[in-house]
Amino acid sequence: MSFSPGKFLHDVRAEAERVTWPSRRATLVTTGAVLAMAGLASVFFFVVDQLIGLGLRQLFGLGG
Repeated sequence: MSFSPGKFLHDVRAEAERVTWPSRRATLVTTGAVLAMAGLASVFFFVVDQLIGLGLRQLFGLGG
């Protein structure tokens, strides 16, 4: 079995032409949704972390 870089590049180019690329609008909407969900997740985990920390400080009497 032999490897031909030329055939490989030809196959890669042919496969890339078959890809259905998203529109600019679809890309922007999806990016916005991902950023919004990441923001919501970060706020959620921050609040949960603060509540757990508060509970542990109350439980063990640590901190101010």
